[in-house]
Amino acid sequence: MLETPAQPMTGEGRFLASLRHEQPDATPVWFMRQAGRALADYRLLRERYPILTLAKTPELCAEVTLMPVRAFGVDAAVLFADIMLPLEPMGVSLEIQPDVGPIIHNPIRSMADVDRLRLIEPAEEVAFVMEAIRLVRGELAGRQAVIGFSGSPFTLACYLIEGRPSRDYAIAKAFMYREPAAWHALMEKLAEVVIRYLNAQVAAGAQVVQLFDSWVGALSPGDYVTYAQPHVARIFAAVRGAPTIHFGTGTAALLELMADAGGDVIGVDARQSLDVAWDRIGLDRGIQGNLDATRLLAGWDATREGARDVLRRAASRPGHIFNLGHGVLPETDPALLARLVELVHEESAR
Repeated sequence: MLETPAQPMTGEGRFLASLRHEQPDATPVWFMRQAGRALADYRLLRERYPILTLAKTPELCAEVTLMPVRAFGVDAAVLFADIMLPLEPMGVSLEIQPDVGPIIHNPIRSMADVDRLRLIEPAEEVAFVMEAIRLVRGELAGRQAVIGFSGSPFTLACYLIEGRPSRDYAIAKAFMYREPAAWHALMEKLAEVVIRYLNAQVAAGAQVVQLFDSWVGALSPGDYVTYAQPHVARIFAAVRGAPTIHFGTGTAALLELMADAGGDVIGVDARQSLDVAWDRIGLDRGIQGNLDATRLLAGWDATREGARDVLRRAASRPGHIFNLGHGVLPETDPALLARLVELVHEESAR
């Protein structure tokens, strides 16, 4: 009797299997910052709407979130949002300036400033995020997974104290050293909001949530343990109902400490060799990454070479999610992203 060929997994099935540390039929793929930036249709929307309007209008947010799923064939949709969204109802006046990033009008400078920040109920006060998740989940209907996310307390605190993006976070770190009581009060308040925010996203339909600790690489291991790790560990201990991804950049000195803080999958940037990083965090933990995004600017040969190296280092172990080392660069050719998804699926097929 002839055996019936196994049906290919859906993107959702492939992605969730890897999060459970099971072996999918191929390595799942998604890209940080896949929603927008490189897509012409997104740029047309940006000519009509400011970025925060797109993020706060559920129908528009869902449309942008779904664009890369259709264009690239990725296995998961990541919500089109900004890590600053839960800060506004906390009482933070901010704007997103094109080509600059978040601008905080009244940066944190004292314990009194920290005390003025409100704890919020995200399901009510950023309800537009939850509605967008429900729309995306319904539209995908099980074909691809839905990823929610939040900024981490450290990264959010850096923006709140610096007042704008920074190269070295000197103002934030000086505040951290000089005002440790105020720093920890701020981190505790942010951690509580992040816990509520992520759990609300899960309740709305997010099947996995990622904590972006994008700027944590600015800390030494000792400072990470003292000023950041306890607050991150509290978040991962409190998120319920969905697996978690823990991501940072410039984290080569912090990998074991980040793994100790929590996360079912640890994201690594392109400055690290994926196999070495995986050995350090433990092969019983999943790993995400880590193609250098600039390879896509160099053309297909450089992209293919880098992707094959990442897959070779992953060695077909269960628990690998293919991604870039950080976000898609705006100059990226969308056609190369689609080819990259095909390559990873084909060359990792089992």
